[in-house]
Amino acid sequence: MKNIKFITVVFLAIFAASCEDDFLSPLPTSAISADGFYNNEEELEAGVINMYDGLQGVNDTDSDSNHSTQIEFYLTEMRSDNTRTKSGEGEAAQFETYTVQSTNGIVADYYRSMYNVIYRANTVLENIDAATTKKAQFEGEAKFVRAYAYFNLVRLFGDVPLIDRVIAPLETDVSFTRVPTADVYSLIISDLTTAINGLTDGSKNRASKAAAEGLLAKVYLTTGNYSGAQTLCESIMQPSRGFSLEADYKDIFYTEGNDEVIFAIGYNGNAVNDSQNFSAEWLNSVGRTSGMNYVTADVRNAFATYGGVERSKYAFRQDAGQTTQYQVVKYLPNGDASLGIDPTSTDPTLAGNDWIVLRYADVVLMHVESILAGGASTTSTNAIASFKLIRDRAGLTTPAIITKEDLLNERRVELAFENQRFFDLVRFGEAQSILSAFSAANGYSFSGTDLLLPIPNSEIGLSNGVLKQNPGYNN
Repeated sequence: MKNIKFITVVFLAIFAASCEDDFLSPLPTSAISADGFYNNEEELEAGVINMYDGLQGVNDTDSDSNHSTQIEFYLTEMRSDNTRTKSGEGEAAQFETYTVQSTNGIVADYYRSMYNVIYRANTVLENIDAATTKKAQFEGEAKFVRAYAYFNLVRLFGDVPLIDRVIAPLETDVSFTRVPTADVYSLIISDLTTAINGLTDGSKNRASKAAAEGLLAKVYLTTGNYSGAQTLCESIMQPSRGFSLEADYKDIFYTEGNDEVIFAIGYNGNAVNDSQNFSAEWLNSVGRTSGMNYVTADVRNAFATYGGVERSKYAFRQDAGQTTQYQVVKYLPNGDASLGIDPTSTDPTLAGNDWIVLRYADVVLMHVESILAGGASTTSTNAIASFKLIRDRAGLTTPAIITKEDLLNERRVELAFENQRFFDLVRFGEAQSILSAFSAANGYSFSGTDLLLPIPNSEIGLSNGVLKQNPGYNN
């Protein structure tokens, strides 16, 4: 993983291998004991790094592996109006057509992957007393990672089991009982508050104070705490923090570790254990499939109206092999000489492109959203100043009044294909109307129950029926 030194390599390899086969399903996996592993700070840091390894996911085609971030686009971008498959076939197409089944293997993979990450974070926290000088840092990192995993789970699945410690095999009341979303958000907010207090800035591929503040700002926007979100955004936006917009939009994605990146999941090209394959999956002929996450006509029209030349150029391109198709550009693994983009690996399926979770432009637009505070429009000079930063870089003018629609459109084109669109639609209260219209125009099957994914059938089976299914899905 970029910018992370693997401290106790042999120890980490043993620990990771011991957990890989057993991590959550969620009964036996949550119960693995770390007794004997963590005896000092160096060993505990290996466990901290193992959390980020869990977020990376495994770059293979094994159905039993946890692929984590590498498959997240299926559950987010492809359930929005931004992307689709090329073939319209198989489990992947269930996301674009809103026909996801509880037996969908991609959904099950992501669910167990995030609980895998939560287990790793809980293990670090259970052994936090092994740390000395870095105790506050490791606790902050573990709670940031746990909060991030739960934030994704609660937005995708609704009520979920809340596992905030390493549990024993027979504690099925914890591992299989869904709790209200309010309780999940309480843990997320508590974890991120601890992270903010225990972390500093500096790292891009590990949790930082700014990353925790930015994630908590998004949590607050989701839960309606607009003033809290505004305070957090303005903290990150202070010049002394060192974050800024990149002058060249391309550099956000192809000069990794730049001043716009706040938190990214790092990958190394050509490294089997630390590379990713989602970049290749978005392309035709270089991936393992015929092309996933292809760009919709709907989002291309949005770019024509709101995107500007530079953002459009580095967001998507026409497929040279099939000119009716358009591919995502932000994470090209094999480069594009015409765009000045170099390859990140000699094998596109072993790509080294980092996945940006949070960047400064997102924070600036969240600042506008916090001032809008759920209203229809704002003339606030502070909101307009922030909005203008993003519009100026795109070479576009800034309106004197910012409407909710303006902001949602701006977030769509600025953050396209970064797994933000679906969550934005839900948070802005526009998912039902926009996705219904998009579905009807394309002959899909969207309904209100599609705003949540099904609890995986495999997990319900393991629970002997204790886990209850979301409305609209069969067990």
